[in-house]
Amino acid sequence: MSPQAIIEWAAMAVIGVALLAGCGVLVVEQVNASRRRARLSGGAQTRPSCSGARTALSGIARKVKRVGEYVAPRDPRELSLIQAKLTLAGFPQREAIAIYLGGRTLAMGLAVGACAVMLPRIVTHTGGLGAAAVTAILAGAAILGPDHVLGRFRKRLELEYREGFPDVLDLLVASVEAGLSLDAAVSRVAEEIARRYPNLAGALRLLTLELRAGRSRRDAWSSLADRLGLEEARSFATMLRQAEEMGSSVGDTLAIFSEDMRTKRLLRAEEKALALSAKLMLPLIMFLFPCLLGVLMMPAVYRISVMLLKH
Repeated sequence: MSPQAIIEWAAMAVIGVALLAGCGVLVVEQVNASRRRARLSGGAQTRPSCSGARTALSGIARKVKRVGEYVAPRDPRELSLIQAKLTLAGFPQREAIAIYLGGRTLAMGLAVGACAVMLPRIVTHTGGLGAAAVTAILAGAAILGPDHVLGRFRKRLELEYREGFPDVLDLLVASVEAGLSLDAAVSRVAEEIARRYPNLAGALRLLTLELRAGRSRRDAWSSLADRLGLEEARSFATMLRQAEEMGSSVGDTLAIFSEDMRTKRLLRAEEKALALSAKLMLPLIMFLFPCLLGVLMMPAVYRISVMLLKH
């Protein structure tokens, strides 16, 4: 391998490690916050493991957080937008903004350093076009990489929330009809779904803590809908507020909304099933049809070639 290729691979590896380190720091902060919430809600404490790796990541987190605090915008509206994006991705902690901004700054610095190291050799061997392409790739990785990672986290959480929210409503209906209050039913449901939907259970535990702290039910459910980012959760929060204002039965309201959610989930599954044939058409045309055409045409091509050779 040539020295130029070694330098290029080393620079790309450094940027990849930086992005992975930023993701790892965010994940560690999320795990620590989840454990703190579990201790506050009375959950079982877990034994610490891998203390050396956690200590190293904590040191990296402090340095990245310091950089993020330095480059953080001073406008509260921009900070609120960043916080909302991180919350939807599953990082509602206060320090998540500083870690995210610090990670982006670190990725940009590494991209600039990689460009400074690689561009002279690339310009010498490939010219200005190759240098422009490498610069565009590194800049795109540094700018869009953190947002892409957050988007992946958000899609994963949204899928879990969308699959688990109808089950939560069914369990709430069963708990309320069994005689529990809505607040006690939420705490009970959070315990039941913790194994299958851990992130959704954490959001419900946070809702329980807010209600215990004295926050109104209307504001607490609206905050839950904002954290989940689901239109169904917002509709449910609005319906609970209307039921509370009008004095209607919470159990009947939950039963009606739960049935509507089951119907929507069935319709969503039918929609995906009907769209499957259209999605399969392009792979079939690209891969299956040429093979089938080749199998059908090869005997005729062989016979024609044999006849031409005889004549």
